[in-house]
Amino acid sequence: MNTQVEPNASSMGDVVKQVASLVFVIAGLAAFYYFSSFPLLYRVLGLVAVVVLALGLMLTTTIGKGVWAFMLESKQEVRKVVWPNRQETIRTTLLVFAMVFIVGLILWVLDMFLFWGIRLLTGQGV
Repeated sequence: MNTQVEPNASSMGDVVKQVASLVFVIAGLAAFYYFSSFPLLYRVLGLVAVVVLALGLMLTTTIGKGVWAFMLESKQEVRKVVWPNRQETIRTTLLVFAMVFIVGLILWVLDMFLFWGIRLLTGQGV
């Protein structure tokens, strides 16, 4: 991973871009409902276009560039993962199911004995 020192203060341009992208998304949502007489497909496509525009604007800010770099580094890390094969996955899944069943059975028996004991203590059972 890259260790980079990032400045804490955002420039005024970044703040303006972030606010503008938020305004675009809010305006897109308002337009989606305002133009309710139009077909749903056109409204959804317009909303998607506005969200893509807002994301594109956000990616030009310092925070957006940092998020994009994080996503690229995450993609590289996922490639390094050694994934289990089919047999290991099936074996692990069956083991989890067996353990859940056993723990459920133990809790059921414990609940049954505790309920029996409480009924004896309260005089409701004989």
